[in-house]
Amino acid sequence: MSVVSRLGVVGCGLMGSGIAEVAALRGLDVTVAESSPELAAAGRARVVASLDRGLRRGKLTEAEREQALARLSFTHDLGELADRQFVIEVVAENREVKTEVFRQLDKVLADPDAVLATNTSSIPVVDLAVATGRASHVVGLHFFNPVPVQQLVEVVPALTTDAGTVARARDFAVEGLGKEVIQAPDRSGFVVNALLVPYLLAAIRMVESGTARAEDVDRGMELGCAHPMGPLRLLDLIGLDTAQAVAESLYGEFKEPLYAAPPLLRRMVAAGHLGRKSGRGFYVYEG
Repeated sequence: MSVVSRLGVVGCGLMGSGIAEVAALRGLDVTVAESSPELAAAGRARVVASLDRGLRRGKLTEAEREQALARLSFTHDLGELADRQFVIEVVAENREVKTEVFRQLDKVLADPDAVLATNTSSIPVVDLAVATGRASHVVGLHFFNPVPVQQLVEVVPALTTDAGTVARARDFAVEGLGKEVIQAPDRSGFVVNALLVPYLLAAIRMVESGTARAEDVDRGMELGCAHPMGPLRLLDLIGLDTAQAVAESLYGEFKEPLYAAPPLLRRMVAAGHLGRKSGRGFYVYEG
């Protein structure tokens, strides 16, 4: 069994709330930190709504829901993570923002052996590790959305990550959270996004050029390739701003044209058409 009992999660958007929920349901004591009281309250509401959906669908009992909520606490003060054994950063996919979070966590955590993990989709883990005084204890743990449903976690050691930290991260993901893991290299995109992003961007270019409608691209991949969700619906779920950030990081590292963000993607993000979270992306969402 995982020896981690006290988990910290920094950021409580879609990914952070999912990680916190899974951990609490697995019996961990979870403290979630956000940047303001309002965002902390919104994060808690997001976890409660997800637990309530699970209850309605018969995936958990009322007792399990209540026990999970009792294991969760929310704060806007990173200092309240001081006693955590393992902390996962899940803030915006922005190098400067993530780096500052790691600098602060390095000062806050009381245990010199505490593991600091990042859920980055594309930023090299080593760039975040060297911002701390404990680079050997920094590792990538890349989850997939929605976290309560998707079973994969990519474990991404940096050049500075020691073998013990890698083992602890794998053990935490498998034994602590009940996930499946693969080990990925510390290069932009890791394994999954390095393969997935060019496919998603190709779908955007197909719509942009007028070759096919979004609905036909998605239906074709769902029925023709047995994908559970077409590429454009998947982009709306991921968030077009996140997709653009990942594409830009991949292009910045490799300079390959297949990673370049199409003009349509950049214009949609500029217009605020970010997908499900904004109510409009390649599709329109109500409620």
